[in-house]
Amino acid sequence: MWIVFTIATTLIWGLAELFYKKGARPDEKYAHLKITVCVGFVMGAHAILTILIQGLDFDFSNLYHYLPVSACYILSMALSYFGMRFVEESISDPIENTSGAICALLCALILKESIDHVSAIAIMVIVAGILGVGFLERSGETDRRKKLGKRMAAVAFAMPFCYAFLDALGSFLDITYLEMDTTRLVHVTEENIEDMANISYELTFFLIAIVLLIFIKAKGVRFELPTQRDKILAAICETGGQFTYVYAMSGNGAIAAPIISSGCIVSVLLSRIFLKEKLSKLQYLFILLVIIGIVMWP
Repeated sequence: MWIVFTIATTLIWGLAELFYKKGARPDEKYAHLKITVCVGFVMGAHAILTILIQGLDFDFSNLYHYLPVSACYILSMALSYFGMRFVEESISDPIENTSGAICALLCALILKESIDHVSAIAIMVIVAGILGVGFLERSGETDRRKKLGKRMAAVAFAMPFCYAFLDALGSFLDITYLEMDTTRLVHVTEENIEDMANISYELTFFLIAIVLLIFIKAKGVRFELPTQRDKILAAICETGGQFTYVYAMSGNGAIAAPIISSGCIVSVLLSRIFLKEKLSKLQYLFILLVIIGIVMWP
């Protein structure tokens, strides 16, 4: 069944990216914060259901202990939502999916882990693709520069890279937090440590969502849930993909991981079909290089 969950995760997260992009409207000033609120509330509901259904004895001090990891993941997602308001999904999603390669580099640099030849080639292919996308972004007058100005366009284009680095840093920290010998989480066992970590992350996201909702309301911004369909669907897909991901990785993670990483192919196709995104042939060529590097990743 792991292959079914793997395919499901890939498709669900690809759909999530489509709905994220539809919900991140450039003319809606706080669209990225509204998406963060929707995701936080859905994740909070999922965390509470997990505790109740599995009968877990969750220690709420783990919210504090796991905060460095949660902060990396939540901030990376919030920055990604901001970037989505201005950057084509066909460009941002492949860049964001390079976080796995960045995490491996962090492990090599800090933990002195070795990188095999296939991984090294994959990294070089990814870097070549990203450099190409970046060069095309800076050459000529893009529509984004005309609409936003050079400074804001540069900030928007930097968001996918910020996501990739912060998500990689969160994954790097998880290496320590998800090992029983080095974890800072309390009252956990070998069997439930991943659930406890995920619940800590989701509940922290929920608390951040409450704070952001209060901020949005204090600004006098309208935020009526019935009008946030795309944002809510994105949140449901994000959380649903997280659920199927656990079962996908528990079966044959070595094969499931690269398949799921190639989910950016799904988002690129959906963006082309439903969002009518059009890039130049050279842009698609360099994006293809990034995707090839991600798929090559062992």
